[in-house]
Amino acid sequence: MSDIIQLLPDHVANQIAAGEVVQRPASIVKELLENSIDAGASKIELIVREAGKNLIQVVDDGKGMSETDARMAFERHATSKIRGTEDIFKIATKGFRGEALASIAAVAQVELKTKLKDASVGTNIYIEGGTFQFQEPAQTSEGSNFSVKNLFYNVPARRKFLKNNNIEFRHVIDEFQRVALAHENLEFSLFHDDEAVFRLRKGNQMQRIVDIFGRKLQPQLIPIKEDIIWCQLQGFVAKPEGAKKTRGEQFLFVNGRFFKSAYFNKAVQEAFEGLLLPGFIPTFFLFLEIDPEKIDVNIHPQKTEVKFEDEHLIFALIRSTIKRSLGIYNIAPSLDFERDPQLDQMMQKSFPSKGNAPVKMPEIIVDRDYNPFLEEKQVTKAEIQNLAEMYHQNISAEPSKINLFEDEDFDEDLMRLPNGYWLFNKGDRTLMLDLGRMHRLVVSENNKSDKKISSISHTLLFSLEYHMNEIEKNKYRSIKKYLPQLGFDMKIAHESVLRIDSVPEGLKETQVMKFLENLFEILEYKTEEEFMHFYQNQWNKMQSKSRFDFLYKNDAEQLIKDFTALGFPEFLPSGKRCFFEVPFNDFKNKF
Repeated sequence: MSDIIQLLPDHVANQIAAGEVVQRPASIVKELLENSIDAGASKIELIVREAGKNLIQVVDDGKGMSETDARMAFERHATSKIRGTEDIFKIATKGFRGEALASIAAVAQVELKTKLKDASVGTNIYIEGGTFQFQEPAQTSEGSNFSVKNLFYNVPARRKFLKNNNIEFRHVIDEFQRVALAHENLEFSLFHDDEAVFRLRKGNQMQRIVDIFGRKLQPQLIPIKEDIIWCQLQGFVAKPEGAKKTRGEQFLFVNGRFFKSAYFNKAVQEAFEGLLLPGFIPTFFLFLEIDPEKIDVNIHPQKTEVKFEDEHLIFALIRSTIKRSLGIYNIAPSLDFERDPQLDQMMQKSFPSKGNAPVKMPEIIVDRDYNPFLEEKQVTKAEIQNLAEMYHQNISAEPSKINLFEDEDFDEDLMRLPNGYWLFNKGDRTLMLDLGRMHRLVVSENNKSDKKISSISHTLLFSLEYHMNEIEKNKYRSIKKYLPQLGFDMKIAHESVLRIDSVPEGLKETQVMKFLENLFEILEYKTEEEFMHFYQNQWNKMQSKSRFDFLYKNDAEQLIKDFTALGFPEFLPSGKRCFFEVPFNDFKNKF
């Protein structure tokens, strides 16, 4: 029998390895940005076209590479980050495997222009599909300029599975934000299709967070800081009102590297115990500094999983530090076992004592025998006459026609409860109704027969302004073509301010901002059909909530008739109840 085991060609092995390292354009963005940081760059520029499918370009002012290093950088397992096995356990750089550039070059057309600081001329190298094409001297600026073009051009099956440009660009933004948040001392820029998306200045952590996520987040941030012998923790958490139902603004970093940890996320969640509604997730930006020998980042090629030597201690550190900060800023009750010495000094200044005599607190003296009715007061005849006239006018006035209790509500078939629900006698059963959910179901059923959403709008007397962060700006651009047909008239006035001139009929002015927040919070980049379906659900929820804050009995009766025409279904498609039967027979036993 002939031998069947053979070595794979280099280009095939590189394409297989690329499957782990290069999953989508965002993977290349992460690798190239981290290489620029490792090269000591102070200014990094990211340029993408068609969400990275056509072009990903990273330009930095780092130390650059020599002609030999530029060629060696694209070989597998070639790296300047480590030298021996012992270096793996004290990694201080972002990259170290030596696989990224070889994997990227295997599935794209890559061009590198680079020059050392003191060199008179740089080098230009071009690799296509893992095959070296040419290398030649070139005039270029100091640092490195990587251009990755036509991703997966030679692997059509991989390119076919990429999502649409909106979704892929969202992943690019995610990776850009993670790198930029961890290095606030560097300048970052992001351009998409020749349009500036981010221009991040050097600054502190707070400035970097605000530059990325917008000024609205700044008043909600609470600083977190703890410094012990083996670990330093700092960062920010948002107040409970900044919590959201969706994940997205939860960031964990260790030694400047972003990582994911459901275990540490739970520590943050426990610190907010009793402060958040069920299903809400707090916003946080936490930065850990630990001895590299106490962590292991060599677990997955994406390097987003990190093993900690003392993860239980870090869990307790995160939870206790956040709890303490919430207490200090009066977000949660805290027990203070240490008396503030400044308080004693203030007491001594305000109430100085003589010698060693104890400080006597001031007292309020009250005359408990004082009776104002014992004072004699002469009432004139004119005052008596005026009081008599006022009395006769009041008793002759017609009684008020307003009946706060609405006697008809206490009908034997339908009655409003103080908590906003209604009781309804249906045959021999008594049901407690949630009219808001019933209305939502009626509207959704009506929309099935009439797919067109009403575009009637009304112009606001005064335009509203909504301050968007960069993420919301990109979401707005992805849906703005649908907004006019929905009844919205809005546009970006300047920088990140969205000016709203008209809104759909039925949307109150006080609801506009909350409606947009919900739209941007939950909305991911969707197709037109998905967006319209999502929009209609949000609209129905908003209308149901506002309409059923107060409802007249005749409107409630009409809604029950419409709901009955649907067969009186007990559940919404989401599984939530529209009503439940009140067990009055069980109540009888209580008596």
